[in-house]
Amino acid sequence: MTAQMDVATLAQLSCLLEVSAPKPGNVSPGMRFRDMSYEDFLVSALAIGPAMGEAGKVPLGITIERALAATRDVTRANTNLGLVLLLTPLAAASILMAGSLRERLQRVLRATTIEDARLVYNAIRSANPGGMGSVSDEDLGEQPKVTLLKAMHLARERDSVAREYVTDFEITFDHGVPALRAARRSGLGWLDAVTEAGLSLLSEVPDTLIARKAGKEVALQVSAEARGVLEAGGVRSQAGRKALAEFDAGLRDPQNSRNPGTTADLIAAATFVTLLEDGWNPT
Repeated sequence: MTAQMDVATLAQLSCLLEVSAPKPGNVSPGMRFRDMSYEDFLVSALAIGPAMGEAGKVPLGITIERALAATRDVTRANTNLGLVLLLTPLAAASILMAGSLRERLQRVLRATTIEDARLVYNAIRSANPGGMGSVSDEDLGEQPKVTLLKAMHLARERDSVAREYVTDFEITFDHGVPALRAARRSGLGWLDAVTEAGLSLLSEVPDTLIARKAGKEVALQVSAEARGVLEAGGVRSQAGRKALAEFDAGLRDPQNSRNPGTTADLIAAATFVTLLEDGWNPT
């Protein structure tokens, strides 16, 4: 049976499924970072609901600002910056009429403004994400002179979330969603399916958070290791789960320098799209 839920609930559910799946190198039940816990992610998922419920009814930048402000009210950890940046335009697109979800998303992204960029810049600075560095054009420390979409275009080579904005969510729609649907069709439960889809995505798309923190070569090596886990069976076999546990242990260090956090955000977006298009089926 497929249950129908509102957009805000589905956004929250996608966050809860993402963090509850034991994806290697990320926070999950029983696995925390020095500065953030599983519970931080749970409360953050609940906090963004009201803002997501208003997505598409107010400008994109306002929704993003409100969602991140609500998160700061419940945790000091930067739990969901990438999630909010990805989920907000999808939520806004979901309430539009005519066309596929991706076609509606394209209209939302093309309509972004300089004011959206200003609000998002402020929200990102407040979230204080790691590994951002500085750049010569449209640095986050300055006020924007271009639309949010143009700003994302300038950042596309160093950040997969920004790249999603300028490719109409290519990674989400062309990699993440098919991997998740294939896992679900094969009989995997939601959490195993999210873990497998995350491994699949990481194996295909080097994580840009790792690349910014530890370098591109490390990001490429992590992707190769993810492929090895899938080849060993991943969540589908005892040998695969052993390889998965070893991979997870190798990704963890006190600085979280090998944390595939951008991949986690992309899988949450893929989960949200799947829920929006297919509905919730708990089996």
